[in-house]
Amino acid sequence: MTYRVVLLPGDGIGPDVTAAAVKVLERAITGQGIEIKIESHLLGGCAIDETGTPFPEKTQEAVQTADAVILGAVGGPKWDVGPGHLRPEAGLLALRRLLGVYANIRPVKAFPELIDASPLRKEIAQAVDIVIVRELTGGAYFGKRERGRDEAGARFAYDTMYYSEEEIRRVLQTAFETARLRRKKLTSVDKANVLDSSRLWREIVQEMSAQYPDVTVEHLLVDACAMHLVTHPQVFDVLVTENLFGDILSDESAVLTGSIGMLPSASLGQGIGLYEPIHGSAPDIAGLGIANPLGAILSVALLLRYSLHLEAAALRVEQAVASAVRDGARTKDLARQGENVLTTEQMTERVLSYL
Repeated sequence: MTYRVVLLPGDGIGPDVTAAAVKVLERAITGQGIEIKIESHLLGGCAIDETGTPFPEKTQEAVQTADAVILGAVGGPKWDVGPGHLRPEAGLLALRRLLGVYANIRPVKAFPELIDASPLRKEIAQAVDIVIVRELTGGAYFGKRERGRDEAGARFAYDTMYYSEEEIRRVLQTAFETARLRRKKLTSVDKANVLDSSRLWREIVQEMSAQYPDVTVEHLLVDACAMHLVTHPQVFDVLVTENLFGDILSDESAVLTGSIGMLPSASLGQGIGLYEPIHGSAPDIAGLGIANPLGAILSVALLLRYSLHLEAAALRVEQAVASAVRDGARTKDLARQGENVLTTEQMTERVLSYL
């Protein structure tokens, strides 16, 4: 079989880590009787520079006919000017909406060898094993917004956190099914003491819980959840929440394991999966060859699992990363004082050696 994967390297360190991801993907499918055809296209700041828009028509056409999409990261200070629809992040939001990837799955699990890199105490950090399911195509990021001036000439702005019942139900289904395959506990995170959108969210969680009697459900306010993640994260199994809260909480969770550079994600929905490390474009280290590629490489494992349905290959990638880390491979963000530091390319080669 032949699969078509669209590569969107993006900005900053995006090209470095996605190059690593492609090498691992190609190695992982060796001997599987399949072929991967990879096409690279523009998204984000680099697309603005070359075409004047963050999500060119050619890229839109390419991703809609792909079997899967690999994304680096977009954005940087260079493009933090101008109207919102012409910024790199607008291209990212439009990509998610076009693909209909409404459920972002972010596994957060500690590597025993990296516990010392976590800001948490060892006994807390080593117990981290969470999956965050974030709604990805609704809420404040996609609701009606406006900037202007009032009658007195003072500036104003607003963003609308809008959710329909269908949007909530479909991501909750993903979360319930994920919890059913793990420890059968689902924590729904909201702000139901203040927001009507959260009250609707909580009502629907309650209604759907009857369909999953084997899953224990709890509700938690987002501010309390943020606190619990750093005080006793071991109580969580699967977290599900709306777009804005999920963006913040998943980044907080990432550092619990030692580095945001370690975490992958899969965005799933209407067919075509989108796979990316959760870190940003890190313009301060762009071009230095020191970025951690493991989040992007582990995203390849999710691609193999969810889009290509090659579970054995996915496990081999995950085991190769674990072996590299176990045997002391460290990029700058992971290394303790006195430890040998690998470049992006060297870390990639170390993972490839275990494949």
